[in-house]
Amino acid sequence: MTPDEWAEAALEDPVRLLNDHAHLEKKAALNALDLLLVWPSADPPAGWTKVLSAIAKDEVHHLATVLKLLEKYGGVMSKGHRSEYAQQLRQLVRRGEGPLEVIDRLLVSALIEARSAERFEILGRCCKDATLTKLYRGLWASEQGHYRIFLETARKAAAVSGHEKACEQRWDEFLDREAEIIASQPRKPLLHSWV
Repeated sequence: MTPDEWAEAALEDPVRLLNDHAHLEKKAALNALDLLLVWPSADPPAGWTKVLSAIAKDEVHHLATVLKLLEKYGGVMSKGHRSEYAQQLRQLVRRGEGPLEVIDRLLVSALIEARSAERFEILGRCCKDATLTKLYRGLWASEQGHYRIFLETARKAAAVSGHEKACEQRWDEFLDREAEIIASQPRKPLLHSWV
């Protein structure tokens, strides 16, 4: 659980936090679009494209909102961005293993969305700026919904491919590993920085 002190520190540099946030929204949209095409057979689980395209649409909308605020606060989106947190989570994915790779990717996506939802709730509660408070409170429900959708989609994909037990074991492993990864992040005004 992230303490309120994280939000207080992150909000000391709202422009840097918004820049990081914009990059994460862009990456979330690209991730959902990429997942549209990764099911290893020609027959993905029912609703696959509808769910992922809806998430991509949400994330693009969030990106536009964050970019508008970034400009309002005197910032511009940087050209480069790197998230050690997300990169370390993606290293957990079993590459080249068909449905197991897809399940892992969905679980990683669920973890990132869950952590983002947690952070938005804290930012919305701790922020003294009315505009940013509205942003973070508004995004909380969406990110919470995305987390649940990704986890449910992973479970559906596991059922279709006969990997239900492996999916649940993997989720438990990923929860433990994600807690270690987030705790190891540096103290910076980033959405997925230190705890």
